[in-house]
Amino acid sequence: MTVSTELLPTIDCSNRLLRMLGEDEYRVLMPGMTRLRLRPGDIVCQCGTSATRVFFPCDGVLSVVTLMRDGTTVETGTVGNEGFVGIDVLLGCEDWTDTVMCQVEGDCLCMPAAAFRQAALGDTGLRRSTQRFLVTYLSLVAQSVACNRLHKVEERFARWMLMTCDRVGGEDFYLTQEFISHMLGVHRPSVSTVASAFQQAGLIRYTRGRVTILDRPALERASCECYAVCASQIEQLLQPPA
Repeated sequence: MTVSTELLPTIDCSNRLLRMLGEDEYRVLMPGMTRLRLRPGDIVCQCGTSATRVFFPCDGVLSVVTLMRDGTTVETGTVGNEGFVGIDVLLGCEDWTDTVMCQVEGDCLCMPAAAFRQAALGDTGLRRSTQRFLVTYLSLVAQSVACNRLHKVEERFARWMLMTCDRVGGEDFYLTQEFISHMLGVHRPSVSTVASAFQQAGLIRYTRGRVTILDRPALERASCECYAVCASQIEQLLQPPA
């Protein structure tokens, strides 16, 4: 698959990582950005291909996935408007080491990798903020590994829904059961059973792939401890440096 995008005028940015930059640096960077509309299943970058651009999600969610030999796809990380896809470029890699695809539809700002390297050269705000995200991202991945190993699918489903809700900035988004099963690394019937139980309990409404969070406090109680840990790590990332 390739990225199916709609080019849009570059307007005000809702990526929280870019918002951490000083006003002058932010204004210099924005004219070089292109706004893309990403849809579920779009491939943002493919493992082993040349890393020519970096991506800053605005209101969608991107999934870092691992593809096994039998075709099974498992999510190993997610990136929303708190971060960016381009750690490989930040660390000096020429090719992508992961495959990243769109999980939830939304806008994304992108810039050429060469321009990013130049802007992140030296002690710049962009370099500091993206390095802080790298540390946070590694912590989130570690938490996800522990969660997938130790916690029930119901708890993981709740955590995943809550984090998606936070990243899209609303309580309504589109996700198919098939996509959720890929991201959680479970069979689709398991997702269907959990989604049905949550809907009957009044936590969510799930119709034709459209998810609406109805009772967030109850969903937080249904989640494992990992949601609170991950949410706290993201908020710490976005706090201004002391």
